[in-house]
Amino acid sequence: MDAVAAPDTREVVLRVRDVSVSFGAKCILEHLDLDVYRSEILGFVGPSGSGKSVLLRAVLGLVAKQSGSVEVFGQRYDGASVAEQIAIERRWGVLFQHGALFSSLTVRQNIQVPMREYLDLPQSLMDELAMVKIGMVGLSPDAADKYPSELSGGMIKRASLARALSLDPEIVFLDEPTSGLDPIGAGEFDDLIAGLKETLGLTVFMVTHDLDSLFSVCDRVAVLGDRKVLVAGPIETMLTFDHPWVKAYFRGERAQRRAI
Repeated sequence: MDAVAAPDTREVVLRVRDVSVSFGAKCILEHLDLDVYRSEILGFVGPSGSGKSVLLRAVLGLVAKQSGSVEVFGQRYDGASVAEQIAIERRWGVLFQHGALFSSLTVRQNIQVPMREYLDLPQSLMDELAMVKIGMVGLSPDAADKYPSELSGGMIKRASLARALSLDPEIVFLDEPTSGLDPIGAGEFDDLIAGLKETLGLTVFMVTHDLDSLFSVCDRVAVLGDRKVLVAGPIETMLTFDHPWVKAYFRGERAQRRAI
């Protein structure tokens, strides 16, 4: 008799169902499904222009969907009241591509933006909390009063991550967090994410094209192609999945050079 697969008991923090997004006549995502589980790092990968960042923005409510639903922490975000949406947003953090720091604010002030938006705290406490986040992401205390124009690329990524962690979120969304970094800086940032996941119990949804990130820190990988998720699973699944792009990406010359 065939063995019956055990039910998956992992908690789904983010559930995307039947999501379709179009810009005019161009369909970007079509009936897409995806789950992200508690305390995992999910790498989200796909060809350039396939819609990885579009899905991220649709999940965050920044891009309109033509169909489908997004549930966060078991609650439907797009069908929630404004108060319920705010309660959900307080439980997530976002690192946008290129950091998206406010150029007229210091690092400390950037980190305090979510605090000012969602909380009512005295300035002294916000200053203290901002310094905690600055240390948490590996920046020196003197970075607090620097402006984005005074930061290196790696420092901008870390300052942006500190802002994403401002409200002690349960899930963080990272859009190409290692793009533009040299291999050493990218590896250090990957190690930082992995460490924060372990110490804080974070769930991480990471849009990336970085093979090193996918192999070294991701618990699972989901591949976007043909406007939907083609496959999701551990890296071993990616190495055996029979699809031209997946094979070229995970078993091609660049991936083989990485293994040397």
